[in-house]
Amino acid sequence: MNRSFSWKKVLFLVLLLLFALWFPRLVDAYFLHLAVTFFLAMILASSWDILARTGQVSVGQAGLFGIGAYAAALLFKWVHLSPVLGMLAGGGVSVVVAALLGYLTLRLRGIYFSITTIAFAEALSVIWLMTPAVTGGAMGLSTPPLFGGDRQQAYYLILGILIFCVGVVWMIEATRLNFAFTAIRENEEVANVMGINPTRYKVLAFMISAFFTGFAGGFYSHYNTYIIPYEVFGLGISIACLVMPIFGGLYTIAGPLLGTMIVKVIEEYLRVTVSYGHQIAYGLILILVVLFMPDGVMGIWRNKILPLIRPDSR
Repeated sequence: MNRSFSWKKVLFLVLLLLFALWFPRLVDAYFLHLAVTFFLAMILASSWDILARTGQVSVGQAGLFGIGAYAAALLFKWVHLSPVLGMLAGGGVSVVVAALLGYLTLRLRGIYFSITTIAFAEALSVIWLMTPAVTGGAMGLSTPPLFGGDRQQAYYLILGILIFCVGVVWMIEATRLNFAFTAIRENEEVANVMGINPTRYKVLAFMISAFFTGFAGGFYSHYNTYIIPYEVFGLGISIACLVMPIFGGLYTIAGPLLGTMIVKVIEEYLRVTVSYGHQIAYGLILILVVLFMPDGVMGIWRNKILPLIRPDSR
C-alpha cells in the first residue's frame, strides 16, 4: 500500500514537472510573468520556513533580499558581472551577512529575535538611502533586463532555483538536520543536553535560508530592471515571507508552496480590484490561520481530508 502510494507521488511529481516545463508554450506574457512571480515568492516562503524549523521567526528577510538585489546590481555596474553570476554573488553575500548576524542574534529567542531582524532590515534601508554615491539612494539603480528581456529563459531559471530549493528542504527532512532542527525548536535546553549545539544549527539554517533569499533578490533586480531601497528592503517582503508558509503549513515541503499559490492568487485578484488589497489579505489570512487553522492548509489536509480518502492513515 505504501509503495503504491509512493509511486503515485512520484508520478504526480513527474507530471507536475512536465507541465511546468511546457507551461511557457501554453500561456501569454501576462501569465508567464505571474508564474515567475509565483516561483520567486515560493522560494522566499520555503527559505523562510527553513529558518522557522529551528523555532526562530524572522521578520527581516527583506534585509537579505535587498542585499542580494543590490549586490547583483552593483556588481554589474562596477565590474559588468553577468546577471546569473551576480545572483549567485548576491546569495553568497547574504550568506556571509547571515553568518555574522546569526552569531550575534540567534542566541536571542522569540520576540527578541524577531524585533532584531526588523531593526536589521530597517537599518539597511536607511544606510542605502544615506549613501547615494554608492547605492543610488532614493533614486535607486537600474539593471539590464535578464536574458535580454526573454521571459521564457527567466522562467526556466527561477523554476530551476525553486526545484533546487525544494530539493534542499527535502534533504533537510531526510537527514539528521531535521532531528536537530526539531529538537532545538521544541526545547533548546534538552537539545543541548543531547549534544546538539543550538547556535551552530540555527546559524546553519539562517545561512541556507539567506542564500535562497539573496539569490531571489538578485533575480528580482535583473528581472524587474530597477530597484529602490523602499521596495527591496520593505517590510511587505518580510511579512509576505512569513504569511505564505504559515498559511500553507509550517515545517513541510508542500506547505510553503501551496500557501504561496493561494495567497498570491488572492493578492493578484485584489491588486487589480482593490488598491493595497493584498495588504488587507495578509492581515485577514493571519487572523484566520491563528483562529481556525493553526497547522495551515496542510494541517487540514492531514487531519480532515486525508483520513476520508485513506481511513488507514489515521
